[in-house]
Parts: sequence; structure tokens; C-alpha cells
Amino acid sequence: MAFDLADDWVWDFWLADDGAAHHLFFLKAPRSLGDPELRHRNASTGHAVSTDLRSWTRVADALDPQPSPAFDDLATWTGCVVRADDGSWRLFSTGLSRAEDGMVQRVGVSSSDDLVTWKREAGPLLEADPQWYSTRPAGAAETHWRDPWVCRDATGLWHLYATARGLEGDGAVVAHAVSEDLWSWEVRPPLSPPSTRFTWAEVISLHELDGRWVLVFSCLADQMPGAPDGAGGVWAVPVDGPGAPVDLDRATRITSEDLYVGKLARTRAGEHRFLAFQNHDATGGFTGGVIEPVPVAWSSDGTGLVLDGVPRRWLPAEAREF
Repeated sequence: MAFDLADDWVWDFWLADDGAAHHLFFLKAPRSLGDPELRHRNASTGHAVSTDLRSWTRVADALDPQPSPAFDDLATWTGCVVRADDGSWRLFSTGLSRAEDGMVQRVGVSSSDDLVTWKREAGPLLEADPQWYSTRPAGAAETHWRDPWVCRDATGLWHLYATARGLEGDGAVVAHAVSEDLWSWEVRPPLSPPSTRFTWAEVISLHELDGRWVLVFSCLADQMPGAPDGAGGVWAVPVDGPGAPVDLDRATRITSEDLYVGKLARTRAGEHRFLAFQNHDATGGFTGGVIEPVPVAWSSDGTGLVLDGVPRRWLPAEAREF
């Protein structure tokens, strides 16, 4: 394991690179809770740094829930970090509030000059637009609007991706918003039709690998109607770049359910590596902790990604060699 904590569970994470160090931002919750399922409503955001993506040093935590009342006074969930044109950094995060018992997810933003000290914007930056997305006030049990991922296209326009559901059925959609300056955002229709395979696509990220773009997300079998146990994991689907249409139903698996929340990173030597957190151990119990970075490449047919040099049980069943 590349990074884990003795007193806290570690799970969803995201990365930033300032040119001198890699920064790992991660969700954490006390192991003293006993039941790992309780971690979600007790999550805050930690921070560690590394020069090689392998040896990490923990530094001051990035975000805690804000004092009540606030849109994120219950828990802070997954996000991303990008660098603005003025050299400062923006941390986009998911917030849950006590007032709604954590049933409505919103996106907030914080800013920093050094990736260590963060200035929190008190209010939410983005909420699900009921014109295009399912919301709790409109009758849904929960408003899915989480895991923001921000990237920029060739014209300089910023795109935000998020986990959401559309207006028809329970299928996952790739939520979309755009901005010129990282502060003012326009929520747009989803980039994908409602999926017939996945009821959510969690922790979406977009990466350029060898000149081609790939969208990575996570979904377990319990959110895949009709799928057998163990059919989920980390998934990948080729796309044409930031803001391009996405067909979630074309996704192929990168990993088994032993891993979750896959991200691509680049070493100082320019090599692409895959990281994830360890979801299950050999007995099926929750583990947590971020794995060592492993080589990743396009599959031979170009439809997905493959890993090299990983334990056999981390691979999807369809990719294991006997």
C-alpha cells in the first residue's frame, strides 16, 4: 500500500502536481466508528505529498465540514484540484448538509496559493439543475450531484463533470457545466444519455493518454441492474476530449471490485501510472488505502485500459490469464 492511515480509513482521492511534488487529497474518517459504512457521513479531506507517487508524507488536512449551518456542515466528499491562470489553485469538493440529513449533494470551491492553506467559499458553487437532472425536491430520494472533476479544452473553456442522474429512469448520466474563469458556471445538459448498465458513475475523471482521451469512472455491481455479484469495479470509455459526448454503456472494466476510484497520473519521467484505493480484501471486507502506482496503457483494441504487474485478483475476470 502506498498510503494509508492507522487511525483513519482512507478511500476516494484526487491528485495535483505543482511541478515539485505530487499532492494527494483523500477522504478520511475515524476507524473508531467501527463500521466502515459509517465513514461516508463522517468524511473530511486529508492531504499528503510525495515526489514519486509512492512515498507519501501527511501534511495539514485540507477541508473539514464547515460550522452549521452550511451546505457542507455534515461531510466533505470527493473533488478535484486545478490551477487557475493566475497561478492559484482551486479545490472543488462535494458537500452534504445536516439540514437535509445528507440527502442533497452540492459542489463547493476553495482557493489556495500553496495547496496547503485553503480559503473556503461559504456557499455552494453548483447545484443540480432540475431542468436536466433528478433532484430531491422533484421527488427523488436523494439528489446526486457529487465528485466534481474539472478540466480545460483547447479553447481555454473549463468543463466540470459530476456524478448525477437524469430526469428519466434511474440510469447514470455524466453531468456537465462550463466556465470561463472557474468562478461563474453554467450548468448544461448531461454529456451522456441515461445509462442502461449503471445507476451511477462515480468519481468521473478525464485523462489524455498517448494522444487519446479516456473517461474513467467507478461503479459496483450493486448499482448495475441485473449484473452478477462482483461485476463492477473501475471502468473506462474513450471520448473525444473535454466536453465531448459520452456513452457510458460502451465502458469496459479496468479492475475488479477489489479496487475503486481509479486515477491516472504521470511520473517525473513522463510515464503514465494508475492509482486506486483498495476497496475489498480477499475476504470481501472493506480495506481502504491508496495502492502503489502501476503501469497503464490502452488495450490492444483501443476500447479501454489495461494494467500491468498487478495482483491477479485486481483484474476483471474477463482479463485474467489462467
